Amino acid sequence: MEIILSVIEILVVLVLIVGACIVFTNAVEHLGEELNLSEGAVGSVIAAVGTALPETLVPIVAIVGAYMAGSDIETGKEIGIGAILGAPFLLGTLAFCISGAAVIFYTHKGRRNSDMPVNTIIMFRDFHYFALAYSISIFSSFIPFKPVKYAMAGLLLTIYLVYVVKTIRTASRIPEGSYEELEALFMTNFIKFSPKLKRPLIFLQFLLALGVIIVLAHFFVEQIKFISETFHLNPLILSLIIAPIATELPEKFNSIIWIKNRKDTLAMGNITGAMVFQSCIPTAVGLALTPWVFETEAWVNIIIVYLSVSVIYFNIVANKGILKPSALLTGGFFYLIYMVYVIYRII
Repeated sequence: MEIILSVIEILVVLVLIVGACIVFTNAVEHLGEELNLSEGAVGSVIAAVGTALPETLVPIVAIVGAYMAGSDIETGKEIGIGAILGAPFLLGTLAFCISGAAVIFYTHKGRRNSDMPVNTIIMFRDFHYFALAYSISIFSSFIPFKPVKYAMAGLLLTIYLVYVVKTIRTASRIPEGSYEELEALFMTNFIKFSPKLKRPLIFLQFLLALGVIIVLAHFFVEQIKFISETFHLNPLILSLIIAPIATELPEKFNSIIWIKNRKDTLAMGNITGAMVFQSCIPTAVGLALTPWVFETEAWVNIIIVYLSVSVIYFNIVANKGILKPSALLTGGFFYLIYMVYVIYRII
């Protein structure tokens, strides 16, 4: 009975995390409008970072929480490493697959055609920065000296800062369509305000949503620990699969909306921009606070990420800036391969 309640609690917490992320993203989008950022910057940086928040906080809460509690530190580190590696894996496989399926669905409905003309400057920039940061993070697992790992963590933070600056500059020169009307700030449903108070309300909603996500992430980590101990499962495997598959939902939702509206660069940039973020920020935390040494399950995961992203990259190159949904669907094939491998290992 306790196991059933734990599973139910995990599902409820994941739903609440996604809901809190939607509230957070709503605040972030209004902040982007207040700061007069271009649509491209909002799609590739702000929306990507906002929707990546839950899967970013899960490993941070797992690692930092374990240190603060002074117990289950090794389990916390395993969950943290799994969630850090699991985020780009889900984005580079399942998120791509769902995007490809959305293109086929809306093509069948007559809402668009199957070809996805993407801005190669934006897409290749994202892929190049992801490949650089992800490769640095993987290479760092072979380094036995902690001071060098600290330096690598600082390098990843610097890379992301450079990426953000270049993205905003590029997006300002290459606009894609016009802003769709934003949904009203959620806080305004409860508080009547003058226009002068809009920015403080945006920040208030931002902070409240962030706090809720942190608390929910803590509960989620505790339930992962409980299930791994009860069934004697590797917490690394659980966090590689369970944590990202639900917390990546906002990326998929946003991208599907943009695909329906034929804003393919924004749709893909929302995913690839989140991949750059995940390979830099959470990884820097992992390098600083964990041994950052991988098991076999993690290495299989890493190889699949490289293969899946390479298929998308070379498909864009081969078709001169046109991305085919068939290439995106291969992400589902790679995801299925890993699921079969994980089931085999568990059995």
